[in-house]
Amino acid sequence: RRSGQYTMKHDHSKKIPDGASFDRSGSQDSLDELSMDDYWKELENIHETRGNNHEERVALVVKEPDEGELEEEWLKEAGLSNLFGESSGDSVESMVFLSTLTRTQKAAVEKRVETVTQTMRKRNKQHQIPDVRDIFRLQNDSKGKVCDGSEPSTVRTSENKNETHDGSKGNFSLGTDDPKSLLEDMPSSDTDINLEISFAEQAANLKDSSVGKMYKGGGGDTLLPNFRLPKDKTGTTKIGDLAPQDMKKVYSLALIELTALYDILGTEFKQQKAVKIKTKDSGLFGVPLSLLLEQDQKKIPGTKIPLIFQKLIAQIEETTLETEGLLRIPGVATRVKGLCQELEAKFYEGTFNWENVKQHDAASLLKLFIRELPQPLLTVEYLKAFQDVQNLPTRKQQLQALNLLVILLPEANRDTLKVLLEFLQRVIDHRDKNKMTLKNVAMVMAPNLFTFHGFASKTIEQSEFVMAAGTANVMRFMIQYQKLLWTIPKFIVNQVRKQNTESQKKEKKDKAMKKLLKKMAYDREKHEKQEKTPNDTDVPQGVIRVQAPHLSKVSMAIQLTEELKAGDIVARFLSQKSGNVQTLKKEEVFLYEIGGNIGERCLDDDTYMKDLYQLNPNAEWVIKPKQS
Repeated sequence: RRSGQYTMKHDHSKKIPDGASFDRSGSQDSLDELSMDDYWKELENIHETRGNNHEERVALVVKEPDEGELEEEWLKEAGLSNLFGESSGDSVESMVFLSTLTRTQKAAVEKRVETVTQTMRKRNKQHQIPDVRDIFRLQNDSKGKVCDGSEPSTVRTSENKNETHDGSKGNFSLGTDDPKSLLEDMPSSDTDINLEISFAEQAANLKDSSVGKMYKGGGGDTLLPNFRLPKDKTGTTKIGDLAPQDMKKVYSLALIELTALYDILGTEFKQQKAVKIKTKDSGLFGVPLSLLLEQDQKKIPGTKIPLIFQKLIAQIEETTLETEGLLRIPGVATRVKGLCQELEAKFYEGTFNWENVKQHDAASLLKLFIRELPQPLLTVEYLKAFQDVQNLPTRKQQLQALNLLVILLPEANRDTLKVLLEFLQRVIDHRDKNKMTLKNVAMVMAPNLFTFHGFASKTIEQSEFVMAAGTANVMRFMIQYQKLLWTIPKFIVNQVRKQNTESQKKEKKDKAMKKLLKKMAYDREKHEKQEKTPNDTDVPQGVIRVQAPHLSKVSMAIQLTEELKAGDIVARFLSQKSGNVQTLKKEEVFLYEIGGNIGERCLDDDTYMKDLYQLNPNAEWVIKPKQS
């Protein structure tokens, strides 16, 4: 039955449904039936290998949620579960968090709280249910300074929602400058990705104007815009640069931001929930990623990518990436199955003979590994959201959504995906010889990442052809723009800084209060406060003290100038050689910004130190190796 479904592929492609997610008129090289051929062939290969696999696994059941359950889960994920239920009220942390949200992010939270509240009322829960408006009213009363240090009056909300202080309807985002004016200030082209302003706010502004109506989907390699990130003087923050406590906040904000973006663009954002199924608890293929890594870390501590995955990629590259049809031409099914069983038995013992593995077989094993994961590499929760990226109106928005989705992936999935995408790019770099262009590779890999064996077809509402073309496009985006996707948008980092500042203020207040009650020495308290002005430290103005415990020169006072970058400071330290300390190379150590309004952040070499110092004057500066 199944293979029959795919042998009709040419019918599928001729009857392209209306509203297909690509524009055939855009170019003669659009995703037509010819270029889709690779996709259907790959699908047939997959079903063939699956047919040979007699012990068919249990399909993963995706649970249909009850009313309000999705929203409740969403609020938990966003770290806002104390806005409802038994623990409501104990929400100082949440208030701080909410005070840093943009207008569109707040709307997304309000919408979910509203649903949960209504559901709870229906269920007649006894505990007190706060009114959404109260939650935000409470928090509007306490306005501090905003991230960039400007006075809050610029973003004051009047009683009348969404009105600026001059009474006009304003497109502003709470806690930042007015995006309208910021948008006008920035010399932006269609291909610049603006990370300073919330993506959902940008979408809301675009909705009101006709700017940014770019054509969708389709097209050859050449048609993908050359998106780039304009240089940020305070440094680009990559995933992996921040400390875990800040990454937790980034995760919550990315979830709310993605939901707000999908809300504005009218696309439903639903996290899927998988019912737990019994999976293998050892071995290589069909083992949960987390378990595999646990296994591997016993062999090699600190392993972040499954060893079998690394080895298969190395094996493919060892031959040469110039082989024609690499990844497209399948290995011999029976041989692949045999190799699979042999690997299971011998891989960890180190007795497997890799010399007998042909390149196309290794490529088939790599794809098999991805498909056999008991939960998809893009996760059950977000697979549908990744697929739905194809429905967003502009390419820029599709890229923004993918950026947020990558941030939301669990670390093991994200790290493995990164290694996969980097490998695919290396295959494409040899396209002159191997004939595997970006489009070909995307066509072949999309079914392996997106058609997940565990999903009942009812979760896929689109016709198969649109689905195929759409996921192939999302795959192209992920390969083409992978460098951009691992960046944490600046507006999110700024929101984290603001949360940290507000939390510190609250802590200080609480401490001061206790002190006051203890001693009742009000005057002394006041006197102490006046003395402690930020400039009153042992380092003169415009100079920072940099510590480098791992280097021969362990500390230096550095004069800040307009042009001084993080890389210059590291270089200055490294030039101070002495024999008794191990010599560390330039690429092994980094300057870190620690404390103040961030937990810890690894700085990229092009960070302008004076600009960053102004953003976080209370930070400490330390040079050290990057934690793996």
